[in-house]
Amino acid sequence: MVARPVEYCGASDNVIPALMPTYNRADLAFERGEGAWLWTTDGRRFLDFGSGIATTSIGHAHPHLVGAITAQAARVMHVSNLYRVPQAEKLAARLVESSFADSVFFCNSGAEANEGMIKAVRKYHAERGHPERFHTICFEGAFHGRTLATLSATGNEKYLAGFGPPVEGFAHVPFGNMNAVRDAIGPQTAAIMIEPIQGEGGVRPADLRFLRELRAVCDEFGLLLALDEVQTGMGRSGKLWAHQWAGIEPDVMSAAKGIGGGFPLGAVLAKEHVAQYLKAGTHGTTYGGNPLACAAGNAVLDVVLADGFLDGVQDVAKYLWDSLNALVSRHPTVLTGVRGAGLLLGLQCVPEVLNGDMQAAAVAEGLLTVAAGQNVLRVAPPLIVSREQVDIAVAALDRVFGQAARSREQATVK
Repeated sequence: MVARPVEYCGASDNVIPALMPTYNRADLAFERGEGAWLWTTDGRRFLDFGSGIATTSIGHAHPHLVGAITAQAARVMHVSNLYRVPQAEKLAARLVESSFADSVFFCNSGAEANEGMIKAVRKYHAERGHPERFHTICFEGAFHGRTLATLSATGNEKYLAGFGPPVEGFAHVPFGNMNAVRDAIGPQTAAIMIEPIQGEGGVRPADLRFLRELRAVCDEFGLLLALDEVQTGMGRSGKLWAHQWAGIEPDVMSAAKGIGGGFPLGAVLAKEHVAQYLKAGTHGTTYGGNPLACAAGNAVLDVVLADGFLDGVQDVAKYLWDSLNALVSRHPTVLTGVRGAGLLLGLQCVPEVLNGDMQAAAVAEGLLTVAAGQNVLRVAPPLIVSREQVDIAVAALDRVFGQAARSREQATVK
């Protein structure tokens, strides 16, 4: 074996780190959590209103989730999908029972779930004699993942740059514009793909009437309605699935993030007329739906489907909504409004006040949030958050935006 030059062994200041630098990470390292709280390796405590980007749905170190993962890990973690996985069969049956779907495919992440959903859409039309129908209408401001196909579905030039030509088959229209949707439909159109709430795109909720109109236009033109509920599903909106607020059903839906409570798990949920064409050999995964992941998924469902849990989410969500709106009223020179639904909310900052700066200032106040598109500060606490913790978070944000307002005022005076 040839030895590497010394500069690759840590002697040079210019050496790339062992962990590939694809993220701009905050200088925080967490060693434990409990509920909505996290503690760093140096003993500092933070209130987590980011939830690992809307992922730790039932909080950190939830006893039931920890117990389920621990017990399953002591038995068997992985066997592959060459064999039956009873934990996956149980979780799929429960998801079918609590959704529109007739069948479920498990994977590892939201991007994989969206890839699977896109493939299901194309396979549906191909098997029905229309392979030319593989185009999907998506929306400006969307975020569907980082794989080549889901980047193309996202359509953000910043994310696409440097990765060659986009994958063919995706058109993008303005979010919420029904006329643009109709204009984009053609003989190659297969589906309409939308997030009920655009998380990364600025915490923008789709109007419920718009979602109903999308369902109607899909029925009119023989298209599939594909919903990306990676961020909005598993109770995040106050209902198990965000589309339920509109009283509609998709043909196929992606889910991930909160369904595993922090353990990597994704899913494609589909009605029979779509799922029937994903036969043996048409799609697959090594890790997806393994015993450990599905033990986590079943544990999360135990909590979220318990009597009164989602009612509690809706109650705290309204309290948070009202509290954030009061915050906006107190700081009109730095904030212009609140957007979102349930426990996926965003504070719209004025152009002169950058959301990234506000995110960093919140960290200094012991509060974790997540920046989103359109200069929005995303607020997404775990579903088990209490009113008292909302008060603590809003007080911290009050200090953050109060200081920003004072800085703006002083700059104006100068």
